[in-house]
Amino acid sequence: MPLPLLLFDCDGTLVDSEPLLAEEMARGLNTVGLPFASSDYLGEFRGARFRRIVAELQTRYGEVDADQLNRMEQTMRANLADRLANELTTIPGARESLDALSRYPSAVVSNGPETKIRTALNATGLSHYFAHRLFSGYTANCWKPEPCLHLHAASIMGFAAKDCIAIDDALVGVQAALQAGMTVIHLNRFPDAEATPEGAIMISNMYQLPAVVEKLTHERWQAAMLHHSTEK
Repeated sequence: MPLPLLLFDCDGTLVDSEPLLAEEMARGLNTVGLPFASSDYLGEFRGARFRRIVAELQTRYGEVDADQLNRMEQTMRANLADRLANELTTIPGARESLDALSRYPSAVVSNGPETKIRTALNATGLSHYFAHRLFSGYTANCWKPEPCLHLHAASIMGFAAKDCIAIDDALVGVQAALQAGMTVIHLNRFPDAEATPEGAIMISNMYQLPAVVEKLTHERWQAAMLHHSTEK
């Protein structure tokens, strides 16, 4: 029986990196005169590409010298890498879900740089689930909420978009995968504050993921194949 490709977001879906990322972003952006609090990332900008956040802040508060921005970003990413290596934990239920779904083909699709993805997975002991199947917006030169990153990952993995299930906690990722034509599961850990977009399936924690994936696989892939075989 066929199995769909599972495309996992990293930050906030597999690893609890977003509080660390938000703190380091706030520290770095404030040093160059761009007002930003950790809560701004966790609220308005969660999952967004860093340069898009910088561009938006500059429209609000004024331009910052490009060299100054580059130096700040290098320092911020170095500080973040150190914290990820030493402080990072998994999202509750992520490891259990990966174990339960180990028979499925899978990959990571993230807006972050590949080095950051690797650091996060190595620090939490999740790297062996994915090996080299990591797809970064910086490598593909396209970022969520555009659908091209998900489509790039699916193509490299040899799957049509319709045969992929994307799992993401951030709205930018959910929107990207929906636009790509994939089945989308929204890990909505804050349902009182955030609505799941129409067309996506909501779960409130990662422990729920295996049952939802297995149900979708039976209904949308295995049942379709059985129907096709009986028609021959």
